[in-house]
Amino acid sequence: MVVKSDFIVVTNNPKVHDLFKEEHEVDYQEKSDVEVLCFARDLIHAGHTLLTHPMAGSIKPNETPYKSIMLSKDKRSLDLQSVKIIEESIQVCKKFVLTRRRYEKEILIDFQYVDCSLIENAIARALA
Repeated sequence: MVVKSDFIVVTNNPKVHDLFKEEHEVDYQEKSDVEVLCFARDLIHAGHTLLTHPMAGSIKPNETPYKSIMLSKDKRSLDLQSVKIIEESIQVCKKFVLTRRRYEKEILIDFQYVDCSLIENAIARALA
């Protein structure tokens, strides 16, 4: 059952999708982190607002392939701060794409867990 929350989670993390898809609106993208950021940027240009920073946490963009971002569900006028943040985040991620290592499945699961924990905390704050 999907809760009537006022946010959307955009993610390429299967753990986030599996954990929250029944309770919240989760837009799961089987794409790269840069493509997820670009998808979020398109939503921002359509009037959604960033609710979490795309570069949250202390993990460098070249270390993890997962991104989970919370955006407002409702559309308003274009939020220039959200545009600035998402564009800068895209540029940072693009710089690090070529230096990203390939990880074994166990390490990827660890990165999924870290990303999931970050968005889980954001969701808890949003619902409080």
